[in-house]
Amino acid sequence: MIKSMTGFGRCEVTWDNRKLTVEMKAVNHRYLEMNVKMPKALYIFEAAVRNELKSYISRGKVDVFVAYEDLSEKISHVRLNMEVAGEYLKYFGQMAAEFGLENDISVSGLARFPEVLTMEESGADEEELWKNLKDALDGAAKMFVESRIEEGERLKADLFEKLDGMLQKVDFIAERSPQLVTDYRSKLEDRVRELLADTVVDEGRLLMEVTIYADKVCVDEEIVRLRSHIVTTKNTLSEGGSVGRKLDFIAQEMNREANTILSKINDLECSNRAIDLKTDIEKVREQIQNIE
Repeated sequence: MIKSMTGFGRCEVTWDNRKLTVEMKAVNHRYLEMNVKMPKALYIFEAAVRNELKSYISRGKVDVFVAYEDLSEKISHVRLNMEVAGEYLKYFGQMAAEFGLENDISVSGLARFPEVLTMEESGADEEELWKNLKDALDGAAKMFVESRIEEGERLKADLFEKLDGMLQKVDFIAERSPQLVTDYRSKLEDRVRELLADTVVDEGRLLMEVTIYADKVCVDEEIVRLRSHIVTTKNTLSEGGSVGRKLDFIAQEMNREANTILSKINDLECSNRAIDLKTDIEKVREQIQNIE
């Protein structure tokens, strides 16, 4: 299947009065560029988030937004910092000895000093938080991929239609180009007779001129290669996968062949078809830019 690089996905996961929301959106880009925005409480998971999403995405500029709401009743705990309390006691003892003062510190008095007793709120378990965040990421990523596939199938149908139209134009040029040599010979004979009146035409010289012209306007090789590129593009689209870069390269080759055909042929009808071909190739290439 073909995936577009444009997509959107969203998923919410709720548990124990907590809610995680993940949103993803993307546009086309030559490589994978991922921008992740999340609350500070989730920063520890940023690398894991990127690795998780890479299994779903290979190309595109992707913006990921993670929101976290904690509406649970947080349980507070008192924490005793024995090291800090010990430091206070050590310095109180030194002060009493140095200045000849009574060390009248009490337990309740010591507890009032900064950082001896602290209040801590119990948050969500890290393992549990990652499990729910991963579920939200996977849900959003699956929706994101589905939207890319749907858009990719529309792109594929449109590209097939354009490629079939291109083949028709190539076929017209292929059928018309041999007639150009015949027409040129006829015009050349008429012109020579007009200029030389009753003089016998030198068939050898005439044949040489026609041969030179035929070689100059011959586009058989270009037509074969262009037709092959179009068929290869259709086959690649049918195979699916991450084929955007390959298709872009083929489109460049198609444009090169169309330019050569246009430069060689001086017939108005063929030139018009070649110009239309270049226009179609440019449209195809624009569409290919959106394929992963």
